[in-house]
Amino acid sequence: MSSYVGVVVSDPELHSQFTQVELRTLKSKFNSNKTLLDRFTVGDLPPVLAKLNAFSGTFDADEIKSVLDKSYPDADQEVDFETFLRAFLSVQARGVEKSGGSKGSSSFLKTSTTTVHHAINEAEKASYVSHVNSYLRDDPFLKSYLPIDPATNAFFDLVKDGVLLCKLINLSVPGTIDERAINTKKILNPWERNENLTLGLNSAKAIGCTVVNIGTQDIAEGRPYLVLGLISQIIKIQMLADLNFKKTPSLFQLVDDTQDAEELMGLAPEKVLLKWMNFHLKKAGYEKQVTNFSSDVKDGEAYAYLLNALAPEHSTHVTLETKDPTERAKKVLEQAEKMDCKRYLSPKDIVDGSANLNLAFVAQIFQHRNGLTDDSSKSTSFAEMMIDDVETSREERCFRLWINSLGTATYVNNVFEDLRNGWVLLEVLDKVSPGSVNWKHANKPPIKMPFKKVENCNEVIKIGKELRFSLVNVAGNDIVQGNKKLLLAFLWQLMRYTMLQLLKNLRSHSQGKEITDADILNWANRKVKRVGRTSQADSFRDKNLSSGIFFLELLTAVEPRVVNWSLVTSGETEEDKKLNATYIISVARKLGCSIFLLPEDIIEVNPKMMLILAASIMYWSLQQQSDTESNVSEDATDEGDANSVTGEISNLSLDEASESSPSGQDQELVTKADEDDVDNGNNKDA
Repeated sequence: MSSYVGVVVSDPELHSQFTQVELRTLKSKFNSNKTLLDRFTVGDLPPVLAKLNAFSGTFDADEIKSVLDKSYPDADQEVDFETFLRAFLSVQARGVEKSGGSKGSSSFLKTSTTTVHHAINEAEKASYVSHVNSYLRDDPFLKSYLPIDPATNAFFDLVKDGVLLCKLINLSVPGTIDERAINTKKILNPWERNENLTLGLNSAKAIGCTVVNIGTQDIAEGRPYLVLGLISQIIKIQMLADLNFKKTPSLFQLVDDTQDAEELMGLAPEKVLLKWMNFHLKKAGYEKQVTNFSSDVKDGEAYAYLLNALAPEHSTHVTLETKDPTERAKKVLEQAEKMDCKRYLSPKDIVDGSANLNLAFVAQIFQHRNGLTDDSSKSTSFAEMMIDDVETSREERCFRLWINSLGTATYVNNVFEDLRNGWVLLEVLDKVSPGSVNWKHANKPPIKMPFKKVENCNEVIKIGKELRFSLVNVAGNDIVQGNKKLLLAFLWQLMRYTMLQLLKNLRSHSQGKEITDADILNWANRKVKRVGRTSQADSFRDKNLSSGIFFLELLTAVEPRVVNWSLVTSGETEEDKKLNATYIISVARKLGCSIFLLPEDIIEVNPKMMLILAASIMYWSLQQQSDTESNVSEDATDEGDANSVTGEISNLSLDEASESSPSGQDQELVTKADEDDVDNGNNKDA
């Protein structure tokens, strides 16, 4: 396992300005420049800082020089790491002034993790603590620590060992984490805490949270602004879970025709909630349109109309007749209490327009009483028309979560709707292949003219071909038109390319040999065999993989202590397979793998997901060896066999791969499968 201790800065105040993710990134940049230059001086800082993503497009080297000249007049002064960090903060602070303050994210599921402002909202903290106290009070492990007093910092202390984080994720999306994988001893050592936090963060990504600038040590240190940012996302996902057509088919009553229904399906959950709220407000005679959960609800009037419409038995005109906003807010909450809605907010939060707390309040009203009638004929007709097959839905979910985990500026709620203008695909391509996108040729949303969307998507196809994707007879218009098979085929190749590039970049000293699917399979088989285990996989389509034993043995091979074999079943029955598959996913995430598959993908042996799972484990394993080699090179031996990153993969040859995969079918896993998707999915060739 990698060391639990992160980058340490001697000045505590300076240290507190950065997350561990940021410190590791900046430390890497500092070390590389220090190695490159004979002497790293203040005069070298402007061009170095100008190349950082944080300042790209905001400052050029000359502007950075003018900022630093005030604090560091001696250009020949040698720079140490702490000076580098202080210079970074100086430029960052100037950037905030230049932009007029940081801009909030457009999506409720995107949370700001900037290190410039650390203020926390005490009302939100109290609300989240109340949520935890209410929903987890009967949890066998946590009940001895609950209830938490919101007036203290006990909440942040309880989060530090990762158990609360994991439990909250399972509360939000049941079954995400196999709780057998959580370390729940009363006293955990640093390794066990780090495992829990790693499991929690990777699982948070797997349910749609944005955790780009949050590391395990940030949570272990109980940093309030980061902890609350993450917890708020998890709770919102739970509160908005019913705002989709699978769980609430009656939502189709909000639209009149198929086109409107398709648009509604592509909306973010909070937008659906607003549409639901306005649907009832219009029927109740409220003449204004509510467009947000802040300024539009501050006077409490919309709430009064909404509650009167949903709960006429508690209806009262006194609320509307009350002129004072605070008094009206009090009466709104009194009326909500009669509907058994817990108070997520106070009258002051309504009057202040607290967006997060008002969102949670409206979501809870929806959960308790949505006021939609069961018009089964209308709901069924729309639902049948919109339902995708199970495999398509699973793939859409996987790619959506993967895209959101990359930290792109645009949050994706529905792959089939949000990617049709090409912009998000360009953002993803720029993330996984930096410099591949010529942004001068891109059209930024909102895009009203259809041909502008086609231009974006044509650029996407062009870049895909440059990356050697299989895109026979595919044009940008196919994406604009929402061809699901073609889009899923493209995203699969994009995910695979990203994984193979990560592996390739770990072995930069091994003559640039490209990694293939067969290399990954051969590496996995060699790893399992080397530790004396008997399982072997013929291919990523091998039906024996459904038992889960091979992947559990592979996980044991890369980290002997991570699998508790007393919890493993034989994998012979469907129930046993499900138990093993669920455990595999949680153990892999606990180890450090960022994966988005479901247990069903293992049970049914989805070859694409089997490849990504094996590649993720391989990447983690080689990453540990790379870290070890850079620190203690003499430890990089393995019983006479090459165990360095270079050696691990240099020893993989196509001849060896052929022994593990005689038919060579996994070597063609992408090209054959995706050509089939293209041939079957392209309307022009149908």
